[in-house]
Amino acid sequence: MKNSLSVLVVASFLAPGAAVADQAGRKHAENELHARPAVHVTVGVRDADIIGSDNRALQAAVDYVGNLGGGLVEIGPGEYLMRDSLHVRSRVTVRGAGEKTVLKKAREHRSPLAADGDFGEAAITVQNPEGFDIGGGVYVASKTHRNFLGVCATILNSRDNYFTLSRPMNADVLMSDGGFAATIFPVISGHALEDACVENLVVDGNRAENPTVVDGCRTAGIFLYRGDHCLIRNCFVRDCNSDGISFQQSSDVEVDGCVVERCAGFGLHPGSGSQRPTVRNCRAIANGEDGFFFCWRVRGGVAEDNWLERNGGHGMSIGHKDSDNVVRGNTVIGNKLGGVYWRPETEPMAAHRVTFENNEVRDNEGWGLFVDGATDGTIIRKNVIEDTGAGRQTTGIRIGAAAGSVVLEGNTITARLPLQDDRPADRR
Repeated sequence: MKNSLSVLVVASFLAPGAAVADQAGRKHAENELHARPAVHVTVGVRDADIIGSDNRALQAAVDYVGNLGGGLVEIGPGEYLMRDSLHVRSRVTVRGAGEKTVLKKAREHRSPLAADGDFGEAAITVQNPEGFDIGGGVYVASKTHRNFLGVCATILNSRDNYFTLSRPMNADVLMSDGGFAATIFPVISGHALEDACVENLVVDGNRAENPTVVDGCRTAGIFLYRGDHCLIRNCFVRDCNSDGISFQQSSDVEVDGCVVERCAGFGLHPGSGSQRPTVRNCRAIANGEDGFFFCWRVRGGVAEDNWLERNGGHGMSIGHKDSDNVVRGNTVIGNKLGGVYWRPETEPMAAHRVTFENNEVRDNEGWGLFVDGATDGTIIRKNVIEDTGAGRQTTGIRIGAAAGSVVLEGNTITARLPLQDDRPADRR
């Protein structure tokens, strides 16, 4: 029975004309059962519907369930070697067995390009093809064309050192600009989807065998791009040479109860026009950059009851058009570039009407809070902002010269300089 189902699953997501759900995903399905398919498939190294220990077994299950409109993929205990992302799909819940389920990235292979990657070209030519395998993930970028101009794709075919890809180039990736390809990708990835869930598992970025640092606009341990109303819950993301959890242009995402440790980039990164995110009960510890980074145009969000400690950048950073957000109940401690930073944006691009309340900000380098840029409508109330004797957080709150209105109410501040207000006297 197990073997028969394994064959059925693989055949159903590959075969033309395979069964697909008729009503699932419709905004006005015939009834609630049509709207919520309940297909359930297990994956594991043993005793499961699909037996396997790498991304292909996981992907077969996700595609099967997604093709039928949604449901649950349950991943059993074990370590699963990821040679490409697990591409999650709409209305599919991917659930592990907690810390016993580990998705570990395979070692990185990298090569300079042997020909330019042209805008719109879904292929690359590399100098050294070793390690670039059909079905594997790849990242293509250059010195200046990175971030959203780089591309993550899957290798579909090959001839010698020439590989076709599942996605085209987003820009001209030139040899003269250091163009390269590397087997880098998010361990878990979702593109153009909604109502997906990833929960109760470990993502191991295997940083020791993946030396190339990549930004969170294309890769992260868990990465969503245009993934709306998705849930990431009770996941442990560690040792990624990138961000830990990043979602870009993804609205109404909830991240709950996750831990991100020792990643090279940002720990938690809601970004690029992601509206109304909720990040709560998460921990970002000892990451290379900011623990929590509000990127550009993140509005209407809530950051609540998170713990941000010993990160290499700021504990939290907020800036470009990141207005109407609420930050409450967080602990920000021992971060190397300061506690919480409002970035220095001009008035049209500043983070306006941010409420910062009931937080604890302790022993960060230099200052607890720095409201920089032409921000307006900032409310800072009922926070504990203190240096406990380490002599690091010498300034409690600093307000930059261009800042607009800042309401300070009911805060407890312990610092050598409790308040530094650089605004002209007539604007305080």
